[in-house]
Amino acid sequence: MSRMPALFLGHGSPMNAIEQNEYSDAWIELGKTLPKPKALLCVPAHWFTRGLKINDSLAPKMVYDMYGFPDALYRVAYPAPGSPEIAQQAAHLLRTRATIDNSWGLDHGSWSVLLRLFPNADIPVFQVSVDATAPADEHFALGEALRPLRKEDVLILGSGNVVHNLRMVDWERSGGYDWAQTFDSYIKENVIQRAFDNVLQYQRAGSSAQQSVPTPDHFFPLLTVLGASDSGDSVRVLTEACVLGSLSMTGYLFQ
Repeated sequence: MSRMPALFLGHGSPMNAIEQNEYSDAWIELGKTLPKPKALLCVPAHWFTRGLKINDSLAPKMVYDMYGFPDALYRVAYPAPGSPEIAQQAAHLLRTRATIDNSWGLDHGSWSVLLRLFPNADIPVFQVSVDATAPADEHFALGEALRPLRKEDVLILGSGNVVHNLRMVDWERSGGYDWAQTFDSYIKENVIQRAFDNVLQYQRAGSSAQQSVPTPDHFFPLLTVLGASDSGDSVRVLTEACVLGSLSMTGYLFQ
């Protein structure tokens, strides 16, 4: 039986939504090759909640959850419809673990990549939060529970960064610090080998893990995508790079 992909993207700066660069270009090209889904389920780093939340709004609002950027970024619109029916289906798969919450909307972790992948904004979209109270293995189990939606033509998208340490960003640096490169390579090797336990136990990477994942909000969306992947999937590494010293733009496609 065919299934929609599961996808993790390193979204990086919200400026990727309006700038032409190697990442925005790669997402545009990727969108041309992806099958058109019935709905998009997004797990964005920036909806970081106490307890697991799902939004089922008919028309998700735009959330401009960033500060100090050019005015043009705050005028970006991505007027995709919501998907209440499939959101409710997702909530059913998660049983009592998730509650409906429409106080949030599409934040830049979602719209900055979606408008590159699917610029027509004609595919219904809803979000599942990153639960700040749940450990790594529960975020992986979340993906396992949501995996059946892929056979219902739902594309599962995690948006975050494997390496995300804003306190150590160097705006003048093009590549990554040694520790960022080390951790990004550790995760890549284990994702490709499907040694997912080593990704869940990412502290096994040593000191680079603490520097790369000071908080779990940007890393855990990857774990949900890994859980949603299937043993029959091929794995493709996307936009493999570390930037600004302490951010990774590396992404993965399971198809």
